[in-house]
Formats: sequence, C-alpha cells, structure tokens
Amino acid sequence: MFLVHCARIQGKMKTSLLGLCNFWSNSVEIGESVRGEDVYIIQSGCGEINDNLMELLIMINACKIASSSRVTAVIPCFPYARQDKKDKKGSVERWSRAPISAKLVANMLSVAGADHIITMDLHASQIQGFFDIPVDNLYAEPAVLQWIKENILEWRNCIIVSPDAGGAKRVTSIADRLNVEFALIHKERKKANEVDRMVLVGDVKDRVAILVDDMADTCGTICHAADKLVSAGATKVYAILTHGIFSGPAISRINNAPFEAVVVTNTIPQEEKMKHCPKIQFIDISMILAEAIRRTHNGESVSYLFSHVPL
Repeated sequence: MFLVHCARIQGKMKTSLLGLCNFWSNSVEIGESVRGEDVYIIQSGCGEINDNLMELLIMINACKIASSSRVTAVIPCFPYARQDKKDKKGSVERWSRAPISAKLVANMLSVAGADHIITMDLHASQIQGFFDIPVDNLYAEPAVLQWIKENILEWRNCIIVSPDAGGAKRVTSIADRLNVEFALIHKERKKANEVDRMVLVGDVKDRVAILVDDMADTCGTICHAADKLVSAGATKVYAILTHGIFSGPAISRINNAPFEAVVVTNTIPQEEKMKHCPKIQFIDISMILAEAIRRTHNGESVSYLFSHVPL
C-alpha cells in the first residue's frame, strides 16, 4: 500500500526505524530530514491496536519536533471508533462510568502534533467533531458499488441489507445508487458481541442478499444475519464490510456460515486471514487514500472521492 501511495502522488517514502527500546517503551527514529516537509504517516492497522497507536503518536511527535511543516495522520481504520459515546452495557451505574475512548484518541493525536487526519468510514461520523483539526472521512461506498457491479451477475435482482438499524443510512445510500430495494435486521443483544434475537424487516425471498456494514469483529452478528436471510428465502448471501477485524472465532464462523463471499477492504491487512478462509475477498482502497493524499498536498478538494473511484 505504501508503494502505491508514493507512485500515485510522485512522493518520496522516507525511512524510519521502529523497535522496542526495552520492555516498557517503543523507539522511533526518522531516517531522513523532514524539515519543512508535508509529512503523511500511514498507520496500516496490522498488529496490536495499542502498539499501533503509540507508534503513530511517537512518529507524529518525532516529525513535529524535527520541524516538518505539516503532519497528516492517515488512519484507514480509526482505533477505538466504536467507543464514541457512553454506551449502555448492563446496569445504569456501569453506563454512567463508560469511557468515550474515541474522544481520548482524538485528543492524543492532537497533542502529539497531528495537523490533519485522513480516515475511512468512521463508525460514527460525529467522531469528526471530537477534533479541533481538519478530518477527512473518506467512504468505501464507490469502491463497493464498483465491486458489486463487476462481481455479482445478478446485482439487479439483489437487495441491500443492514445487519442492524444503525446502518440503515448506509444501505439506503447504496440501494438508491443501484436502484434496488433494501432491508434491515433489528437485533437485541444480551451483551457485547452476543446477539439474542433478530427480526428481519423487508422481503428477501428469491433475491441475492448483500449484507453491508462498516466493520465486523467476531462476526457473530453477520453470521446470524446470513442464517436469517437464507431461512427467509434469499438465493445467495454476500457480506461487504469496510473494516474486517476478524478476531476470536470470526474465521471459523465465516467458514461455517452460508456466505458466497465476505468482501472487505484492505484498511486492515487481510493476507493471513485469507489463507485460512477462502470466502474472504478484498477490495483495494489504496488508490482512494493515495488520491486523497495527492489532493490534500496540492490543496484540492477531496469531495470527488465521495462518489468516484480514482482511476
């Protein structure tokens, strides 16, 4: 992904050294001068989330104190994005003490010295308001539409399905652009990552059902949703996700679920997961990020990318 970015924007990839200084700290050293440069740090999302975040913060700070003119953090999958509000989990007392970790991450990035953030498909768009610096939230939707038209022959007979009520806006946008119908699944949870009951709203009988969501973690929701759609008469079921976290039992659940394919973007590297799950396919969004970087560097609008895939 890094090389694709550099080739498109005709920029130079600087070297940096990252390592463990000891058990308690990370060591970062920028290998070349960045004085007066417009710096873009791409956090690819592989490895442990907390290690990734600390490395990013330290690199931002290293570039800032090395006199770079501007530092932009490119974070395809924003960490702790699901903790964007005080969510109710159990008792009211526990609810009142829940953290808003996405706001904390925003504060940390700003304090480290970031001047600008580029990310993709934030779990909640209001996270942009947590920052006092510019945030460009890009969308995978144009690339998703292109994939559907190129890979699902029966797409004109498909129905776009949201696995929860919160994703209704996302699926209606895609359904409108494809000129097809949409449905949604209402779910009631016992606790986080465990679904108690699902109710399908919409008719999927004799149609290709395409589940669309911004992210999947343990995949309990989308796999239960796939079973629900098949039992309701869907001829085929696909899942299209922006961020494939795939932790815990996710891979075994996908392998055992009635999916034709589970399609994710490469905001998080998926090579290892694809080795263990032939159903996983990916949409390359590196060109979208690269074009966003090019336009930002040149002072151009990025609005074009909200509805088009760059060539």
